[in-house]
Amino acid sequence: MTELLIVPYKSDYKQDLIRLSYEWLEKYVNVEPEDERIINNPEEAVLNDGGFIFFAQYNNEIVGTVSLIKLEKENTFELAKLAVTEKYQGLKIGRRLMEKCIETSRLEDAQKIILFTNQKLIAAIELYKKFGFSFVPIGNNKYLEADLKMELELKN
Repeated sequence: MTELLIVPYKSDYKQDLIRLSYEWLEKYVNVEPEDERIINNPEEAVLNDGGFIFFAQYNNEIVGTVSLIKLEKENTFELAKLAVTEKYQGLKIGRRLMEKCIETSRLEDAQKIILFTNQKLIAAIELYKKFGFSFVPIGNNKYLEADLKMELELKN
């Protein structure tokens, strides 16, 4: 029987975060300084400021991850570093990670979730649209490779 669990970050998973993040970044875009800061210092960059990192555990193997970075303004989270290892794509693991992020954001009384992406990431963009994310002007952007911004207004 296959089992998929969404589990929170613990230091034992740091190498999985690095592996999964670099796997997709190197395939689709260039790894940037901001990516490296988040991936290599998850406690400082995400968790210590009230953010979350979740992992998809499929049959006891870590196969996916996503980060929710708490932003200072308007009770907003930034969804970042969504990745599912290629071997396990198509099993709705990304969908489950997204559901966990939206559920957590609501529990934290967030008003919205934003994300930055690249138009090359067609499958990810389609997933975001299915969850109700819409395109907004990109404005200030800390990622060099991101050419799109999306957001989801949360109605608690």
